[in-house]
Amino acid sequence: MDIFAPTHLLILLVIVLVIFGPSKLGDVGGALGRAIRDFKLAVNEPESVKSAPASADQAAAPIAEPKADKPA
Repeated sequence: MDIFAPTHLLILLVIVLVIFGPSKLGDVGGALGRAIRDFKLAVNEPESVKSAPASADQAAAPIAEPKADKPA
């Protein structure tokens, strides 16, 4: 028995129509499409962009090293 049989998909579509209604079905589809597109963009984002600093100020700021006390 196939889980994606045409009768099963038809019953699922009818249930979704009853729950959301025909007017909200387009909104749900659009939101789902945007979510999938954003997910694909995030997955395919280059590694260099992911590891970039949050702001330019952080990248340019030198790291201060502690000064050693002079022996007396």
